[in-house]
Amino acid sequence: MDFLTTVLLLLVGAGGGVALANTLRKRTGITDVRRDSVLLLERIEKVFKVVMAEGYFSEIYNYQDQKKILYVLNDPKKAMVIAKSKVLVGFDFAKVRFHAPDNGEKKLVIEFFPQPEVLSIDTDYKFYDIQAGILNHFSGADYTQILDEAKKAMNERAMQSDLPKIANNQIQYMMYQLASSMGWQLQLPEAEQRKLDALKAQAEEATKNQSQLLTGQ
Repeated sequence: MDFLTTVLLLLVGAGGGVALANTLRKRTGITDVRRDSVLLLERIEKVFKVVMAEGYFSEIYNYQDQKKILYVLNDPKKAMVIAKSKVLVGFDFAKVRFHAPDNGEKKLVIEFFPQPEVLSIDTDYKFYDIQAGILNHFSGADYTQILDEAKKAMNERAMQSDLPKIANNQIQYMMYQLASSMGWQLQLPEAEQRKLDALKAQAEEATKNQSQLLTGQ
């Protein structure tokens, strides 16, 4: 076998191998996809935030933007977003102001206690019915604006629900129980103290009723 024949056989073999590899790749659906990500840590902060209530919400958000071509023809674009969120409501204890009496009395006086707030919103967004205009197309900034507005609407809906009230009741009763277990007396601001006293009365009544049911009286 001469040199030319050997080269031809090698080329044919190599070509056949490439063709076979391509065929197998197409049949198995294997694609070579590479993704790169970079994680940037901006800062770490110490916080003292306590979650007292958790709620789940679904929201349908309709976005529409009207744009005129040559100030005459409408060129609208619109999209519908379905958002499902888990909302955590609680308190930032860094905002609490309190003191203990100088006479050594086991009493914790709360001078100021913050209102409940949304601590986090974990949302899953899905876009439906996206319709771009002829010249009025969607940009990355448009999608960012839509998600920001949908998240803002979810925040407002959560604060208008029963979550803040539930969180308030939870934190006050928890603080009362914790102070009592350590032999301390808890004194809240007047308005909050009335709420706490009402909660304590309800808890005592519920315990009394449960005891009567167990004893059959």
